[in-house]
Amino acid sequence: MALPTAVRQRDRRLEARITPDQKELIERAACVQGRTVTDFVVSALQEAAKQAIADHAVWKLTQEQQKVFISSLTDAPAPNRKLRESYRRFRKYKASARR
Repeated sequence: MALPTAVRQRDRRLEARITPDQKELIERAACVQGRTVTDFVVSALQEAAKQAIADHAVWKLTQEQQKVFISSLTDAPAPNRKLRESYRRFRKYKASARR
């Protein structure tokens, strides 16, 4: 179980080269939120990282794409010879791996 943020040890460093304009913008944003620059940057980066991962993990489909996808799952064609052979090889492989 993860520890609360306040208890976690924060001993890793992350450095970045930024322009003076970027530094001023970040400092101003931290100030208007009443936070330290470190707290502001870490929080913003963490949220951006979570969003990047979520964007990569979630499919966003149009209604037509959803219909095609669901149809391909529910109305899949019967397995052909190559698929059946592949499945047999897979089962044989899995059985030998258990030994």
